[in-house]
Amino acid sequence: MNEFDFSRIDIAAEITTFLIYCLSTLLIYQGFAYLQRATKQIWLNPMLLTMLVVIPLLLANNIAFEHYYQYSKIYSFLLEPAIVALGFPLYQQVQTIRAQFNKVMLVLVSSISLMLAVNVVMAVYIFNQHDIAVSLALKSITTPIALALTEQMRGIAAITAVAIIIAGLVGAIWGIRILNFLGIKSKRAQGLAIGCASHALGTSNISQISYQHGAFSSLALILSAIITAIFSPIIIPMILSLMA
Repeated sequence: MNEFDFSRIDIAAEITTFLIYCLSTLLIYQGFAYLQRATKQIWLNPMLLTMLVVIPLLLANNIAFEHYYQYSKIYSFLLEPAIVALGFPLYQQVQTIRAQFNKVMLVLVSSISLMLAVNVVMAVYIFNQHDIAVSLALKSITTPIALALTEQMRGIAAITAVAIIIAGLVGAIWGIRILNFLGIKSKRAQGLAIGCASHALGTSNISQISYQHGAFSSLALILSAIITAIFSPIIIPMILSLMA
């Protein structure tokens, strides 16, 4: 009698787990996305609500995040081409952007430098820990670059990751309302502000308003990462040394 091939059961179990985790996450997200479109309430952010559902489900079923991520990391892979797709509205507005590129660079360099300094000072004042200050100061750029800079400057990667999510969600949900309340109505200014402060999540949300919003937000998203990578290793240690 042939021995039973348990490897087939293992493969079937792996495929089943993959489908359950991926499909359930997708269905939850799409359900909330439909709810947001139907109600037209910007605060019903599908990413935020999906997190609020998935995390308790994992905790209730004693499922480790590492185990969940192992089977659902395909969404992380899909994030990269999704970010590249944000460059399409940038291409559509390339002539307008080229004419104002010097002004855009001046605004971004000055605002990012100020933001880094203020974040570090506030974090040191509140937490009195340099590693936390480093981690929170890098919250407004894309995750891979932020985590690399955090490790380089001896911050805490987990704090940076959480701060990035919060910054993205705040910008996506309330960014436009805050800017309108402050009297900032320009599509270009709103795009630059959201892309600079709320990275890909804010950019994907504001791109739904207009191509000009999306173009300038995408531009700010790209340039902010480059500017932060250049200036943060200079500004953050300098501020920390002055406050030591």
